[in-house]
Amino acid sequence: MFFSRSITFGDEDLNAVAARSADERLRADAEFIERLKNGDSLAYDLLITRYSGQIYGLLFRLTQDAEEAADLTQDTFLQVLRSIKKFRGDSGLKTWLFRIAINESRNRFRWWKRRRRESTVSLDEPPVHDGVPLNETLADAAQDPEQALMRRQERERLERALYDLPLPFREVVVLCDVEGQSYQEIASILKMNIGTVKSRIARGREEMRKKLKDF
Repeated sequence: MFFSRSITFGDEDLNAVAARSADERLRADAEFIERLKNGDSLAYDLLITRYSGQIYGLLFRLTQDAEEAADLTQDTFLQVLRSIKKFRGDSGLKTWLFRIAINESRNRFRWWKRRRRESTVSLDEPPVHDGVPLNETLADAAQDPEQALMRRQERERLERALYDLPLPFREVVVLCDVEGQSYQEIASILKMNIGTVKSRIARGREEMRKKLKDF
């Protein structure tokens, strides 16, 4: 009986510690956002350090163009600097950053479309940045060359299939299946209802299956 009570007490203790940790994180996040709003340059540098890789990865998958993704990442953080005082905390900071990044991507897409400029992304050659996308892990130098080639070809085909999706489907598939965002987070990022999010994800996945049916 004593042993059972000890276990119960231990569980309660762990729950209390977890609750305190969550509260501490919320306070730390609130203080960090306040520093950003007050124009703290060190806080802004830390924001870029924390999130630039994730923002770049998101934009690279949406554009399939390393240079374009890098430019849009810079534009995103410039917009964050201009807009941080308007951040009300209705969503998480990462959700808000993703929303700005996607809006920057959409604006650039519309800009190119208005000027009827052809896409700079080749369907014959995968886009790279110094050989590999920034968010890709370098292959082990000892990896079998044939396996490395096969994996690269698989990745290229997946990337092409993803890029061929209409933009509304591509956005939700990237956010859900690549970035791991929940339906609620995606709805918040894209400012749409969850039903629309689910529908677009289902249609996007179906299109991907058709494109990769012989994969």
